[in-house]
Amino acid sequence: MRSRKREGSDNFYEIFSDMALLMLAAFIFMFVMILINAKLQGGDNHPTKKEMEALQQKLAAVEERNQQLQEEMNTLAGTDVSKQMEKVLRSAGLDKGKARHDFDMFVSGLRKLPGEDLHLVVDATGSMHGVTTFLIPILRVIAIRSGKRLAAVTWYADRRLGTYHGSMGEMFDNLMQNAPFVGTDETIGYTFHRLAEKDPVPGAYLLIGDEPPTDTIHYHEIPAPVFTLPLGFDNESSTRFAYSKLAEETGGRMLILRFR
Repeated sequence: MRSRKREGSDNFYEIFSDMALLMLAAFIFMFVMILINAKLQGGDNHPTKKEMEALQQKLAAVEERNQQLQEEMNTLAGTDVSKQMEKVLRSAGLDKGKARHDFDMFVSGLRKLPGEDLHLVVDATGSMHGVTTFLIPILRVIAIRSGKRLAAVTWYADRRLGTYHGSMGEMFDNLMQNAPFVGTDETIGYTFHRLAEKDPVPGAYLLIGDEPPTDTIHYHEIPAPVFTLPLGFDNESSTRFAYSKLAEETGGRMLILRFR
């Protein structure tokens, strides 16, 4: 049986490994596109100057990201994973006192659920613009500490949604690049209705957002417990009330996040 520390380490290194593979895939893709273009134009033809300049710009961007990745990997390699996760919790104000107790209870609730998968559901309306960048580290910690596999990530806004599958790194990357983070309607009820229709039932859903639903949630239609992470500071907010009720009605828990 693997220790939890080993399991956490594997998850963190898997994230960076996936990102490195994506960088390599980008190089290969662009190289293949050059060859195909040259072949279509007739054997010995070479890419035009404009095409070469565009390629050089893309390669420079990929090289820059790859360098950033290497620096992140070097930092991680010299840091104990448990210390890395504690640093993330501290940044979210979840490292001590009642906040730490609430976090541990939240994760414990996830760990005790039957099933192996988590499905992350993220508010992608305009009010969440820029917030997800700060959320991703804590979401990784929750997934690792819970012992569950992050099976899917879904964004929602204005009766639209997008779902991504793959490794944790790939799904978070797709979320950051492709979710709109515009719009005003937090259509949570519609989103869970669609997910129940088209996606496999996970062990639990993990809902993150900063506004209450603008539509009706039919709790009996949701096939798995919903663990909720409302953002904000207002103790009596309608968001907190709605997220608390959603968790209670489905057998989940609620955790308040206040990033410092």
